[in-house]
Formats: sequence, C-alpha cells, structure tokens
Amino acid sequence: MRSFALIHELLNLVETLEEENDGREVSLQDFTSLLVSRVSGPLGELSRTDPRFGKEEQYAQAMAFQLDNAIGRLFVYMSRYAKSYIKKTLDGTPLQTGEDFTAMAILLTHEHLSKTELISYNLQEKTSGMEVIRRLIAAGLIKQWDNAEDKRGKHIAITDAGRKVLYRVFVEMGHVGKMISGDLSESEKLNLLYLLQRLENFHFEHHQKRTITTKADLASFEKK
Repeated sequence: MRSFALIHELLNLVETLEEENDGREVSLQDFTSLLVSRVSGPLGELSRTDPRFGKEEQYAQAMAFQLDNAIGRLFVYMSRYAKSYIKKTLDGTPLQTGEDFTAMAILLTHEHLSKTELISYNLQEKTSGMEVIRRLIAAGLIKQWDNAEDKRGKHIAITDAGRKVLYRVFVEMGHVGKMISGDLSESEKLNLLYLLQRLENFHFEHHQKRTITTKADLASFEKK
C-alpha cells in the first residue's frame, strides 16, 4: 500500500534530519523546513541566474553560485534593497538612516540603556554607533544623563518628541515590510521567518560572545 511507503519515506526524512542536527532535538518546524526543501527539489535554474553577471570567468561564477556563497550574496542584495526602501520611507523625517530608526525602536522598549548597550543591540561598530547617538541627541529625539554608578558612562533614553516621530514612522515602515517580503505566499513567509530566526539566533550568539573578530576566526569556524 502506497500509504505505508509514504510513512517509511517520512521516517527516513526524520532520521536524516536528526543526523544533520548532530543529535539536537528537532521540532515540527525543523521537519517542515526539510520537507519543503525536498518537495521543492534540488537547486534549479532560478538559483543559477543573476542578471548582473556576464559570460566570462566561469570559475568565478561557479564560486558565486556555490550554495553558501549564493545565500550570502542574496542576503547582501536583500539588505541593499531594504536599505533603499527604508531611506525613501524616512525622507522628510528627522531620521536619516535605518540605524537611526532601529536605535530609536530599541530605546522605546527600554527605560534607558548605556551607549555601549544600544550600539551592541543595534549591531553597529562603536564609531558609527556613536555617530548615530550624537545625531539623535542633537535632533532632540533621545536624551542622555550621567550614570550615577559609573562616572565615565551615560544613560540614554528616548524623548517624548522621539516617541512621536517613531510612532509616525512605524506606520510607513509597515509598507517597507510588505515590500521586502515581496510576492511570497503566507506559508512561504512563515517558512522564511522560521529560517531567518534560526540564523538570527545563531549569529546573535556569536555577536554577543564576540567569537568572530578576525578573518582567521571565520576560517577556523568553517573547519569545525
């Protein structure tokens, strides 16, 4: 009976999933993601095309379309599309960049933070993070005061003016979110959200622990 063959095939997929996760307890979402990838089939022509590429240097092109490299390349493209949409949305507001917006959104959910905490949460380097903070203070969108427990540090928090600006921008940022997710179906969006959240959990842990600080760290991670 075909149903028994299907059950056997599903059990084999569960076994494969457990092997790929090195014994980590897997979830229904993990299995769903694997099942979607298997039903969709192997990488097809969609993943082997890029209108930016010409016909020369076939070795370089093969490297660009290698699975991990292709994922990285597409992440770069997506981030640049998102940046351009966000820039258009912020036009006419006191906010200049996406980093301004995310810094404000983070501060909105905290009573106050240190500058170092905000820069870390906003995934920025210290220099660029401090520039964002200076710009927002100058615009009256956030405020700072001395940290009573650390004379060298400052507390920062969003101002009432900052809240008003942020809530106004929230509405228009909803249009950016819909544009970024494009023409994906609801189920495709949920699957993408699950995968992106897994990647975020992975990278945020490395970010917090500062495990990747040099290119040698990247190379050593690849060997693990």
